[in-house]
Amino acid sequence: MAELRTIQDWYVRYQLSKAHGVAEVASMGGFVQTYQVTVDPVKLRAYGIPLMKLAQVIRHSNRDVGGRDVEMAETEYMVRGRGYLRGRSDIETLVVKSERGTPVLIRDIARVELAPDERRGLTELNGEGEVVSGIAMARHGQNALEVIHNLKTRIGEIAPGLPAGVTVETAHDRSELIDRASEALKRTLVEESLIVALVCVVFLLHLRSALVAILMLPVGILIAFIAMRALGMNSNLMSLGGIAIAIGAMIDAAIVMIENAHKHLERLPAEHSPAERDSAILAACREVGPALFFSLLIITVSFLPVFALQGQEGRLFSPLAYTKTFAMAGAVILPVTLVPVLMLLFIRGTIMPEARSPVNRFLIRVYRPLIAAVMRWKKRTIVLAVLAIGATVYPASRLGSEFMPTLNEGSLLYMPTSLPGMSITKAAELMQTQNRIIMSFPEVASVWGKAGRANTATDPAPTEMFETVINLKPESEWRPGLNIDRLIGELDQALQIPGVANSWTMPIKARIDMLSTGIRTPIGIKVFGRELGAMEELAKEVEPVVRTVPGTSSAFAERITGGFYLDIEPDRERLARYGLAVGDLQDVIGAALGGEIVTTTVEGRERFGVTVRYPRELRGDPQQIAHEVLVPTMGGAMIPLGQVARVVISKGAPVVRTENALLSACIYVDIRDRDIGRYVADAKRAVAERISFPPGCYVTWSGQFEYMQPAIERMKIVIPVTLLSIFLLLYLNFRRIGETLIVMLSVPLALVGGIWLIWLLDYNLSVAVAVGFIALAGVAAETGVVMLIHLDHAWQAIRQECRAAGRAATADDLYRAVMEGAVERVRPKMMTVVAIMAGLLPIMWGTGTGPEVMRRIAAPMVGGMISSTILTLAVIPALYALVQQWSLRREAAAMAASTASTASTASTAEARARAG
Repeated sequence: MAELRTIQDWYVRYQLSKAHGVAEVASMGGFVQTYQVTVDPVKLRAYGIPLMKLAQVIRHSNRDVGGRDVEMAETEYMVRGRGYLRGRSDIETLVVKSERGTPVLIRDIARVELAPDERRGLTELNGEGEVVSGIAMARHGQNALEVIHNLKTRIGEIAPGLPAGVTVETAHDRSELIDRASEALKRTLVEESLIVALVCVVFLLHLRSALVAILMLPVGILIAFIAMRALGMNSNLMSLGGIAIAIGAMIDAAIVMIENAHKHLERLPAEHSPAERDSAILAACREVGPALFFSLLIITVSFLPVFALQGQEGRLFSPLAYTKTFAMAGAVILPVTLVPVLMLLFIRGTIMPEARSPVNRFLIRVYRPLIAAVMRWKKRTIVLAVLAIGATVYPASRLGSEFMPTLNEGSLLYMPTSLPGMSITKAAELMQTQNRIIMSFPEVASVWGKAGRANTATDPAPTEMFETVINLKPESEWRPGLNIDRLIGELDQALQIPGVANSWTMPIKARIDMLSTGIRTPIGIKVFGRELGAMEELAKEVEPVVRTVPGTSSAFAERITGGFYLDIEPDRERLARYGLAVGDLQDVIGAALGGEIVTTTVEGRERFGVTVRYPRELRGDPQQIAHEVLVPTMGGAMIPLGQVARVVISKGAPVVRTENALLSACIYVDIRDRDIGRYVADAKRAVAERISFPPGCYVTWSGQFEYMQPAIERMKIVIPVTLLSIFLLLYLNFRRIGETLIVMLSVPLALVGGIWLIWLLDYNLSVAVAVGFIALAGVAAETGVVMLIHLDHAWQAIRQECRAAGRAATADDLYRAVMEGAVERVRPKMMTVVAIMAGLLPIMWGTGTGPEVMRRIAAPMVGGMISSTILTLAVIPALYALVQQWSLRREAAAMAASTASTASTASTAEARARAG
């Protein structure tokens, strides 16, 4: 193990650090080789050599010097004084003292041997024994996949230089997760594109026309990729996810324009000229183009508040927000630029009349009785919609809450914690036992365990803190009916070891949580105070209370005073009597007991520390230390350490943690089968009712809950801003408050289905779900706009007919307009809805790595589109009819008043004429 650690430290580590993007390669495990000079205190006393003299000789005898240069035979020679220590023999022959020409060498008073340095960490693989490991850390902002590729390339390059039988094996590789997530989402994008293309072909039954809409997909995606490239964004789960949730909405405008062009072309004579065809197509584009531009702009702008998210959720969702905005921005521009041109080029040949389309006839057959009933009972329809919104209160009240759904990384991180003070030997034994148990599960591919800290400043873990990465096999190779939650439950039951508190998470998630909050479990309770003893007692009281809360898997309070210490307290009066300073005593303690490194040997490229220390048998317990460790006096005598100091065993803090200028301690809580929001509410209530806080102490709740609270507060601002932006854009489009309010009703109607589906799928409210609802608001408004476009066009056309006939429009005319605008134009509305939903369904049924977050975004949109479609097809026509009836009554009243006023004026004029 010492040889392997030497290869890791002086060969592998430096070679891998050269890989582009690598910040550090931290070594861990094995034995760090040192030269230990084990002194014989009896011989030191016999020769009268103080311990610090020995250390000074070794330190001063290990250096090279330069002597400038010497010129000989017209050649310059550099002068070097070679004095570096290069091995054990060099150390043994150093002279410590000379009396009457007889040297006293180090080998005469000490034993020089190769020995391992003190270990504060170890690693184990597959329950088969200890291994030497290296942890490669990427630089901030680097592409993780590229860094891992560079590391693998370097490993392949240096492999021939390794000694025979030594290999470098990968224990945990994030690139597999990245590749699986990217491939799964790319597959979803292809499925979405194919399904949306099929929807266009089925509804239009004209391949050339469908091709116009289908071409919008690659062009819109290309626009998003170009913008990503310009901003230096990577292709990852969230950035590709933004494109995935936008695919259905990207072709909505093209669908409506194409369908409207078909309607105009149907009205042309059978023998029409190409100019008439082009004129009809352009007229169709002008008719719906402005409203469609605004509807797509609403979808785009409605998502902009996602950029207001901050912290962890902001960093996570900003790539998704960017790519969705880029894709929808392209979808806004293309319908008013490229789509009309493509329509002129492709829409040729025979167009099947809408009345002959089997899809359209089926839709009209189903929809006509519904809209007829709606027009008969308009107010009842609106009351039913309000009742549907009110009924949504029940599932909404049953929803749990969490910060973010857990991403299945394909690996688990087992992080048990034990009481402080565990020896490195016991830690190795316990870890190997745990790893053997884990490897007995057929779903486990490999297990890499770590106890303590790695050789880096970024890892201050104590010995009793374990981190075990469990690499799992593909789920297709698991036992039937087993999922990740059940597997964790079985592992947890198998690893119930006395004195060990289990905690389960995912490797990447754990790193993010620990860097952001310092808590490695989903929930942490931080105890603050001024006195460690009172804080520990409070933490011990909270721990059993939290265990009783339903859903608690484990709860473990840090033992902040559980460290064991052997204190050497100087007696200052006795030190003064011997003429010693406290520093003289501390030097002896540091060298004799601590084995401080006094110098470093230079052996080629390798460097090894040299320590001076007492033998283990003379420093094994307080009595031996007090009697055997010698302290030199100013007079040359050597006295036992116990004569000038007191050696006692005590307990204290194994680690001191501070936050906000107060001491702090943590209680780690792992939960299962409960959402974080409700669990924390129950746990807070239980702690408040059963715990009495001493003066100066209080607790705060941390972990994922700490991020969830500000995210909720931010959403309370972001969502109203989204609705306000939608309202303003709608008003700019319609220029009338009535139509704007009608379309805005689509939003609460869409929320109905979104909330019900979230509840049926047993999803918790999270930032991902909130982002899905934000996206739903824009899409729902767009479907409302499409409905209102056709209703308004039909009504305006009939009013023009009435004016041409010289009569006022009546309620019967309004009924005819609604039937025509709703029923006869049901195909474009259903096409837009089906295209959006079809684009989201592959996300809902997607498998592999990464769908957990994307499903939470897509689910509100799928459920919302179902309710929005059902209710919008019925409620918006009813509302529109009521508003227009009210407008007709106002016009009739105004006309009657105007007629009466005209008649009164005429009567007055006639009376005056008679009087005259």
